[in-house]
Amino acid sequence: MDDRSRYLRSLVIDALEGGGRGHIGSSMSLVEILRILYDDVLRVRPDQPDWPERDRCILSKGHGCLTWYAVLADKGFFPKAELRQQCRPGAMLGGHPERGHQPGVEASTGSLGHGLSIGIGMALGLRIKGLPGRTFVITGDGELGEGSVWEAALHAAKHRLDSLTVLVDYNKLQSYGPVSEVADLEPLADKWRAFGWAVREVDGHDVEALRGTLGTLPLSPGQPAVVICHTVKGKGLDFAEHKAEWHHKAKVTAADVAAMRDALARA
Repeated sequence: MDDRSRYLRSLVIDALEGGGRGHIGSSMSLVEILRILYDDVLRVRPDQPDWPERDRCILSKGHGCLTWYAVLADKGFFPKAELRQQCRPGAMLGGHPERGHQPGVEASTGSLGHGLSIGIGMALGLRIKGLPGRTFVITGDGELGEGSVWEAALHAAKHRLDSLTVLVDYNKLQSYGPVSEVADLEPLADKWRAFGWAVREVDGHDVEALRGTLGTLPLSPGQPAVVICHTVKGKGLDFAEHKAEWHHKAKVTAADVAAMRDALARA
């Protein structure tokens, strides 16, 4: 793990410390995905978040929003001081993203299974208006158990939306157990191909692999793309990795914060 990935995780910990709660495992598995999107891929303007020609990014797994908040703050969409206010009364940042309340947030999410449908609407709207923006949707793996995702996937392929990319945070662990036991997704890549999508698989913590893959978009002209990112829930916090009990904590203690900062320093 390099310094930038550690730094972004430290901002997530700041938010956890300030708010005293949050989705830990789900946020830590997302860091490199969101890092590469905002560092290298997305065309956005932090000082003009509603710029019409911008790329759109939707975090469909809205419970992973602490990392999104950290990256948006790092990019200048809003002050980093807001991170320590998350989930406090009257704060800008809540437990899930809210469109119109947080600069840079394109859609209110958290009720799983809706983000891809919203993204398809955005992609079609951009096409109709003749605007160049692309649309990126980040889903969780547990979220792929929702039928609405696959209905949307069929729709995207029908309309040949090659400006649309889905990134799956495939950490293989839901809030209450392994995805393979709750509703096995395999063979996941073949499922997406059968629905008419161009597919790539990548180590979701390998920044060079992510950068190289996302730098080749569209993966196939006339096809929407899905990048299956193999990740580790709780990545960077050795005591939380691969553990469902760290999916969410309703109370994050000072001892928890100290343990997180110590683990991150060793990562």
